[in-house]
Amino acid sequence: MRITILGGGGFLGRKLALRLAEEGTLGGRPITAMTLFDLAAPAPFPAPFPLTCLGGDIAELPEAAIPSGTDVIFHLAAVVSAAAEADYDLGRRVNLRGTDAVIDACRRLAAPPRVVFTSSIATFSGGQGSILDDGARQIPANSYGTQKAAAEMLLADATRRGFMDAVCLRLPTIIVRPGRPNKAASSFFSAIVREPMLGLETELPVPDDFAVWVASPRSAVGWLIHAAAMDTAPLGLDRSLNLPGMSVKVGEILAAMDQVRQGASSLVKRVADPVIAGIVGGWPPGFRAERAPANGFARHEPLIDVIRAFVADDLEATRLDRGL
Repeated sequence: MRITILGGGGFLGRKLALRLAEEGTLGGRPITAMTLFDLAAPAPFPAPFPLTCLGGDIAELPEAAIPSGTDVIFHLAAVVSAAAEADYDLGRRVNLRGTDAVIDACRRLAAPPRVVFTSSIATFSGGQGSILDDGARQIPANSYGTQKAAAEMLLADATRRGFMDAVCLRLPTIIVRPGRPNKAASSFFSAIVREPMLGLETELPVPDDFAVWVASPRSAVGWLIHAAAMDTAPLGLDRSLNLPGMSVKVGEILAAMDQVRQGASSLVKRVADPVIAGIVGGWPPGFRAERAPANGFARHEPLIDVIRAFVADDLEATRLDRGL
Protein backbone atom coordinates (compact mmCIF):
# COMPACT_ATOMS: atom_id res chain seq x y z
CA MET A 1 0.00 0.00 0.00
CA ARG A 2 1.33 3.43 -1.02
CA ILE A 3 0.32 6.43 1.09
CA THR A 4 0.65 10.19 0.60
CA ILE A 5 0.19 12.74 3.38
CA LEU A 6 -0.37 16.26 2.05
CA GLY A 7 0.44 18.63 4.89
CA GLY A 8 2.87 16.03 6.18
CA GLY A 9 5.04 18.68 7.81
CA GLY A 10 2.27 19.92 10.10
CA PHE A 11 1.87 18.64 13.64
CA LEU A 12 -1.08 16.38 12.84
CA GLY A 13 0.45 15.11 9.61
CA ARG A 14 3.67 14.33 11.47
CA LYS A 15 1.85 12.44 14.22
CA LEU A 16 -0.09 10.48 11.61
CA ALA A 17 3.06 9.59 9.68
CA LEU A 18 4.90 8.44 12.81
CA ARG A 19 1.92 6.33 13.90
CA LEU A 20 1.71 4.65 10.50
CA ALA A 21 5.46 4.02 10.48
CA GLU A 22 5.25 2.48 13.94
CA GLU A 23 2.39 0.17 12.97
CA GLY A 24 3.63 -0.58 9.44
CA THR A 25 0.14 -1.44 8.24
CA LEU A 26 -3.13 0.26 7.41
CA GLY A 27 -6.40 -1.62 7.43
CA GLY A 28 -4.50 -4.89 7.73
CA ARG A 29 -2.39 -4.22 4.63
CA PRO A 30 1.38 -3.61 4.81
CA ILE A 31 2.53 -0.09 3.93
CA THR A 32 5.08 -0.32 1.12
CA ALA A 33 5.90 3.39 0.64
CA MET A 34 4.96 6.82 1.99
CA THR A 35 5.27 10.32 0.56
CA LEU A 36 5.12 13.41 2.77
CA PHE A 37 4.40 16.73 1.04
CA ASP A 38 4.25 20.25 2.45
CA LEU A 39 5.24 23.81 1.57
CA ALA A 40 8.72 22.98 2.89
CA ALA A 41 9.89 19.39 2.63
CA PRO A 42 9.08 17.60 5.92
CA ALA A 43 12.00 16.23 7.90
CA PRO A 44 12.59 12.51 7.25
CA PHE A 45 12.52 9.92 10.02
CA PRO A 46 13.29 6.19 10.26
CA ALA A 47 10.52 4.06 8.76
CA PRO A 48 10.18 0.37 7.82
CA PHE A 49 9.33 1.36 4.24
CA PRO A 50 10.68 3.87 1.68
CA LEU A 51 9.88 7.45 2.75
CA THR A 52 9.90 10.40 0.32
CA CYS A 53 9.73 13.99 1.62
CA LEU A 54 8.86 16.77 -0.83
CA GLY A 55 8.22 20.51 -0.67
CA GLY A 56 6.18 22.69 -2.99
CA ASP A 57 2.98 24.59 -3.76
CA ILE A 58 -0.09 22.38 -3.43
CA ALA A 59 -1.92 24.47 -6.02
CA GLU A 60 0.77 23.34 -8.48
CA LEU A 61 1.04 19.84 -7.04
CA PRO A 62 4.02 17.96 -8.48
CA GLU A 63 3.29 14.52 -9.87
CA ALA A 64 5.77 13.00 -7.41
CA ALA A 65 3.58 14.07 -4.48
CA ILE A 66 0.91 11.53 -5.51
CA PRO A 67 2.88 8.97 -7.50
CA SER A 68 1.50 6.19 -9.65
CA GLY A 69 0.03 3.39 -7.54
CA THR A 70 -0.97 5.60 -4.58
CA ASP A 71 -3.74 3.90 -2.61
CA VAL A 72 -4.48 6.40 0.19
CA ILE A 73 -4.15 10.18 0.28
CA PHE A 74 -4.49 12.13 3.52
CA HIS A 75 -5.29 15.71 2.47
CA LEU A 76 -4.39 17.79 5.52
CA ALA A 77 -2.79 20.77 3.73
CA ALA A 78 -4.55 24.06 4.49
CA VAL A 79 -4.28 27.73 5.27
CA VAL A 80 -5.85 27.97 8.72
CA SER A 81 -8.74 30.12 9.91
CA ALA A 82 -7.38 33.54 10.89
CA ALA A 83 -4.74 33.38 8.14
CA ALA A 84 -7.40 32.58 5.51
CA GLU A 85 -9.50 35.47 6.79
CA ALA A 86 -6.54 37.86 6.66
CA ASP A 87 -5.33 36.76 3.20
CA TYR A 88 -8.31 35.91 1.01
CA ASP A 89 -6.22 35.09 -2.06
CA LEU A 90 -3.89 32.74 -0.19
CA GLY A 91 -6.82 30.93 1.43
CA ARG A 92 -8.49 30.35 -1.92
CA ARG A 93 -5.23 29.27 -3.53
CA VAL A 94 -4.38 26.62 -0.93
CA ASN A 95 -7.79 25.53 0.35
CA LEU A 96 -9.64 25.52 -2.99
CA ARG A 97 -7.12 25.36 -5.82
CA GLY A 98 -5.03 22.95 -3.79
CA THR A 99 -8.03 20.63 -3.50
CA ASP A 100 -8.63 20.97 -7.25
CA ALA A 101 -5.02 19.89 -7.81
CA VAL A 102 -5.57 16.82 -5.63
CA ILE A 103 -8.64 15.87 -7.66
CA ASP A 104 -6.70 16.25 -10.91
CA ALA A 105 -3.89 14.08 -9.53
CA CYS A 106 -6.39 11.37 -8.59
CA ARG A 107 -7.86 11.43 -12.09
CA ARG A 108 -4.43 10.50 -13.46
CA LEU A 109 -4.12 7.39 -11.29
CA ALA A 110 -4.97 3.97 -12.70
CA ALA A 111 -7.32 3.21 -9.79
CA PRO A 112 -9.29 5.64 -7.60
CA PRO A 113 -7.55 6.14 -4.22
CA ARG A 114 -9.11 6.62 -0.81
CA VAL A 115 -8.86 10.35 0.03
CA VAL A 116 -9.22 11.41 3.66
CA PHE A 117 -9.82 15.16 3.86
CA THR A 118 -9.66 17.26 7.02
CA SER A 119 -12.55 19.70 6.96
CA SER A 120 -13.65 21.70 9.99
CA ILE A 121 -16.51 22.66 12.29
CA ALA A 122 -15.82 26.18 10.96
CA THR A 123 -18.03 25.18 8.01
CA PHE A 124 -20.95 25.78 10.41
CA SER A 125 -22.15 28.84 12.27
CA GLY A 126 -24.74 29.45 14.97
CA GLY A 127 -22.64 30.66 17.87
CA GLN A 128 -22.65 29.78 21.54
CA GLY A 129 -26.32 28.89 21.79
CA SER A 130 -26.33 26.17 19.12
CA ILE A 131 -25.98 22.39 19.36
CA LEU A 132 -26.15 20.95 15.86
CA ASP A 133 -27.44 17.63 14.53
CA ASP A 134 -25.68 15.73 11.75
CA GLY A 135 -28.16 17.08 9.22
CA ALA A 136 -27.55 20.74 10.07
CA ARG A 137 -27.00 23.04 7.12
CA GLN A 138 -23.50 24.43 6.62
CA ILE A 139 -23.54 28.24 6.71
CA PRO A 140 -19.94 29.35 7.24
CA ALA A 141 -19.26 32.70 8.90
CA ASN A 142 -15.66 33.03 7.68
CA SER A 143 -13.62 32.46 4.51
CA TYR A 144 -11.82 29.40 5.92
CA GLY A 145 -15.11 27.64 6.67
CA THR A 146 -16.47 28.58 3.24
CA GLN A 147 -13.40 27.18 1.52
CA LYS A 148 -13.55 23.94 3.51
CA ALA A 149 -17.27 23.48 2.80
CA ALA A 150 -16.68 24.07 -0.91
CA ALA A 151 -13.82 21.55 -0.90
CA GLU A 152 -16.10 18.96 0.71
CA MET A 153 -18.56 19.34 -2.16
CA LEU A 154 -15.84 19.10 -4.78
CA LEU A 155 -14.49 15.90 -3.23
CA ALA A 156 -17.96 14.38 -2.91
CA ASP A 157 -18.62 15.08 -6.59
CA ALA A 158 -15.24 13.64 -7.57
CA THR A 159 -16.20 10.51 -5.63
CA ARG A 160 -19.56 10.30 -7.41
CA ARG A 161 -17.74 10.48 -10.73
CA GLY A 162 -15.37 7.66 -9.73
CA PHE A 163 -12.14 9.67 -9.48
CA MET A 164 -11.62 8.81 -5.79
CA ASP A 165 -13.27 7.39 -2.68
CA ALA A 166 -13.38 10.37 -0.32
CA VAL A 167 -14.14 10.70 3.38
CA CYS A 168 -14.33 14.28 4.68
CA LEU A 169 -13.81 14.66 8.42
CA ARG A 170 -15.08 17.85 10.06
CA LEU A 171 -12.47 18.08 12.77
CA PRO A 172 -13.21 19.80 16.07
CA THR A 173 -10.69 22.30 17.46
CA ILE A 174 -7.61 20.20 18.24
CA ILE A 175 -6.07 20.59 21.70
CA VAL A 176 -3.35 20.51 22.81
CA ARG A 177 -1.22 21.44 19.80
CA PRO A 178 2.50 21.15 20.53
CA GLY A 179 5.22 23.51 19.32
CA ARG A 180 4.57 27.19 18.79
CA PRO A 181 1.37 29.24 18.35
CA ASN A 182 0.05 29.30 14.77
CA LYS A 183 -2.26 31.64 12.88
CA ALA A 184 -5.45 29.70 13.55
CA ALA A 185 -8.10 31.74 15.34
CA SER A 186 -8.49 28.76 17.67
CA SER A 187 -4.78 28.64 18.53
CA PHE A 188 -5.37 30.06 21.99
CA PHE A 189 -7.36 26.99 23.06
CA SER A 190 -4.08 25.07 22.96
CA ALA A 191 -1.97 27.98 24.18
CA ILE A 192 -3.87 28.26 27.47
CA VAL A 193 -2.61 24.77 28.32
CA ARG A 194 0.69 24.56 26.46
CA GLU A 195 2.21 27.88 27.56
CA PRO A 196 1.46 27.52 31.31
CA MET A 197 2.79 23.95 31.20
CA LEU A 198 6.00 25.49 29.85
CA GLY A 199 5.97 28.07 32.64
CA LEU A 200 4.98 30.90 30.27
CA GLU A 201 2.19 33.45 30.44
CA THR A 202 -0.45 33.52 27.71
CA GLU A 203 -3.55 35.52 26.85
CA LEU A 204 -7.16 34.34 26.84
CA PRO A 205 -9.27 36.40 24.40
CA VAL A 206 -12.71 34.99 25.38
CA PRO A 207 -14.58 34.59 28.71
CA ASP A 208 -14.11 31.54 30.92
CA ASP A 209 -17.66 30.37 30.16
CA PHE A 210 -16.97 30.25 26.39
CA ALA A 211 -17.73 26.74 25.10
CA VAL A 212 -15.88 24.96 22.29
CA TRP A 213 -16.07 21.61 20.47
CA VAL A 214 -12.64 19.98 20.87
CA ALA A 215 -10.70 16.80 20.18
CA SER A 216 -7.26 15.55 21.16
CA PRO A 217 -4.43 14.81 18.70
CA ARG A 218 -4.64 11.13 19.72
CA SER A 219 -8.33 10.96 18.81
CA ALA A 220 -7.80 12.90 15.58
CA VAL A 221 -5.06 10.53 14.39
CA GLY A 222 -7.21 7.53 15.26
CA TRP A 223 -10.12 8.97 13.28
CA LEU A 224 -7.88 9.65 10.26
CA ILE A 225 -6.62 6.07 10.25
CA HIS A 226 -10.13 4.67 10.63
CA ALA A 227 -11.36 6.82 7.72
CA ALA A 228 -8.58 5.48 5.52
CA ALA A 229 -9.67 1.86 5.96
CA MET A 230 -13.43 2.01 6.66
CA ASP A 231 -16.23 0.67 4.47
CA THR A 232 -17.52 3.79 2.71
CA ALA A 233 -20.55 2.17 1.09
CA PRO A 234 -22.91 3.23 3.94
CA LEU A 235 -21.95 6.88 3.39
CA GLY A 236 -23.60 7.03 -0.01
CA LEU A 237 -23.37 10.46 -1.62
CA ASP A 238 -22.81 12.25 1.70
CA ARG A 239 -19.07 11.89 2.26
CA SER A 240 -18.78 14.28 5.23
CA LEU A 241 -18.89 13.38 8.91
CA ASN A 242 -19.17 15.39 12.13
CA LEU A 243 -16.74 13.68 14.48
CA PRO A 244 -17.58 12.74 18.09
CA GLY A 245 -15.55 15.38 19.94
CA MET A 246 -16.59 16.93 23.23
CA SER A 247 -18.01 20.30 24.24
CA VAL A 248 -16.03 22.00 27.02
CA LYS A 249 -15.87 25.47 28.50
CA VAL A 250 -12.61 27.37 28.75
CA GLY A 251 -12.89 27.34 32.53
CA GLU A 252 -13.14 23.55 32.47
CA ILE A 253 -9.94 23.34 30.41
CA LEU A 254 -8.14 25.51 32.97
CA ALA A 255 -9.50 23.46 35.88
CA ALA A 256 -8.35 20.21 34.25
CA MET A 257 -4.90 21.73 33.72
CA ASP A 258 -4.71 22.65 37.41
CA GLN A 259 -5.47 19.02 38.30
CA VAL A 260 -2.37 18.02 36.34
CA ARG A 261 -0.18 20.92 37.51
CA GLN A 262 -1.49 22.88 40.47
CA GLY A 263 -1.70 26.62 39.92
CA ALA A 264 -0.77 26.53 36.23
CA SER A 265 -3.87 28.51 35.26
CA SER A 266 -2.55 31.58 37.11
CA LEU A 267 -0.35 32.17 34.05
CA VAL A 268 -3.43 32.71 31.85
CA LYS A 269 -4.22 36.42 31.52
CA ARG A 270 -7.66 37.61 30.42
CA VAL A 271 -7.16 40.00 27.48
CA ALA A 272 -10.20 40.46 25.25
CA ASP A 273 -9.62 40.24 21.48
CA PRO A 274 -12.79 41.14 19.55
CA VAL A 275 -11.36 39.92 16.21
CA ILE A 276 -10.50 36.43 17.46
CA ALA A 277 -13.66 36.24 19.55
CA GLY A 278 -15.67 37.24 16.51
CA ILE A 279 -14.28 34.34 14.45
CA VAL A 280 -14.50 31.53 17.02
CA GLY A 281 -17.72 32.95 18.46
CA GLY A 282 -19.53 32.01 15.27
CA TRP A 283 -18.65 28.33 15.55
CA PRO A 284 -21.12 25.94 17.21
CA PRO A 285 -19.93 24.71 20.63
CA GLY A 286 -21.45 21.26 20.33
CA PHE A 287 -22.76 18.56 18.01
CA ARG A 288 -25.05 15.59 18.38
CA ALA A 289 -22.69 13.47 16.28
CA GLU A 290 -24.37 10.11 15.69
CA ARG A 291 -23.44 9.18 12.13
CA ALA A 292 -19.68 8.95 12.76
CA PRO A 293 -19.91 6.56 15.75
CA ALA A 294 -22.40 4.47 13.76
CA ASN A 295 -19.66 4.14 11.13
CA GLY A 296 -17.03 3.00 13.60
CA PHE A 297 -15.42 6.27 14.76
CA ALA A 298 -14.41 6.01 18.43
CA ARG A 299 -15.89 8.40 20.97
CA HIS A 300 -13.63 10.85 22.73
CA GLU A 301 -11.59 10.37 25.90
CA PRO A 302 -12.19 12.54 29.04
CA LEU A 303 -10.76 16.06 29.16
CA ILE A 304 -8.27 15.29 31.94
CA ASP A 305 -6.78 12.55 29.74
CA VAL A 306 -6.26 15.10 26.95
CA ILE A 307 -4.10 17.26 29.25
CA ARG A 308 -2.17 14.24 30.54
CA ALA A 309 -1.56 13.02 26.97
CA PHE A 310 -0.01 16.37 26.04
CA VAL A 311 2.35 16.13 29.01
CA ALA A 312 3.26 12.54 28.11
CA ASP A 313 3.53 12.94 24.33
CA ASP A 314 4.58 16.49 23.53
CA LEU A 315 5.57 18.69 26.47
CA GLU A 316 9.28 17.86 26.54
CA ALA A 317 9.65 17.99 22.75
CA THR A 318 7.91 21.38 22.73
CA ARG A 319 10.21 22.65 25.46
CA LEU A 320 13.28 21.58 23.50
CA ASP A 321 11.93 22.97 20.22
CA ARG A 322 11.46 26.37 21.83
CA GLY A 323 14.79 26.32 23.64
CA LEU A 324 13.27 26.46 27.12
